[in-house]
Amino acid sequence: MASQRELSEKVEKLKNLLVSYATGGSSGADEDRVYKELRTELLAKPDLKDQLPRFVRTCRDLRQFWEFIKGKFSTYRERRSFLWGEFNPIIDMLENSHVSPSDEGITGNVERVDSDTITEYWRKALDRRFDDPEGAITAARSLIESVCKHILDEARIEYENGAPLPKLYRLTAEKLNIAPSQQVEHILRQIFGGVTTVVEGLGALRNEIGDAHGGGKDSIRPGVHYAELAVNLAGAVAGFLITTWEQRTKDT
Repeated sequence: MASQRELSEKVEKLKNLLVSYATGGSSGADEDRVYKELRTELLAKPDLKDQLPRFVRTCRDLRQFWEFIKGKFSTYRERRSFLWGEFNPIIDMLENSHVSPSDEGITGNVERVDSDTITEYWRKALDRRFDDPEGAITAARSLIESVCKHILDEARIEYENGAPLPKLYRLTAEKLNIAPSQQVEHILRQIFGGVTTVVEGLGALRNEIGDAHGGGKDSIRPGVHYAELAVNLAGAVAGFLITTWEQRTKDT
């Protein structure tokens, strides 16, 4: 599965190939083969297909592209400017859209924990958001589970092997004094109740549309927006649990 960075590099390679071809560069069988391979791979990505320039979607080989570009512009400068302008939106999207403002802060919280498992699940969740939504959702759920188990282990609180995520979270929340039932203020009961609902929802979402179980012919195929939501929510909850545990240990 190609990463977001690899996809960006492939789009850039396709752009450069077409710019070179349209301005007197190499035009042999190798270039045509590379064009076809890149075009096929990028068109196979549902979230990229409609973002590619229309002429890439319609021109199956370099000969067809040449017929398009030579009739549209007569000078190299015009062709180069046109192709750069057509490719810039998708390149900008690939380079920038996968970075969330919260990613860096959550990563810092996660990496402070002495747990390779937690760090690995967070990295997987981030890396798979756009290319493997099902895997990202599963990793997001596993991140919360791992953080809860880490805190419970550190606090020497026993839990059953195979305990469901909602139960692990309730034990963790009670230890951190963030369970809704432990709050006096209505607004805090409401907020922490919402966090509990988020955790339960992540577990249910993973079971329904993650990659932990095989899906039938009518199963839901999650889009990138589902994965982004799951990862962002899981990251926020994980970061909150980690920082709250750190604060509790400092105060004792």
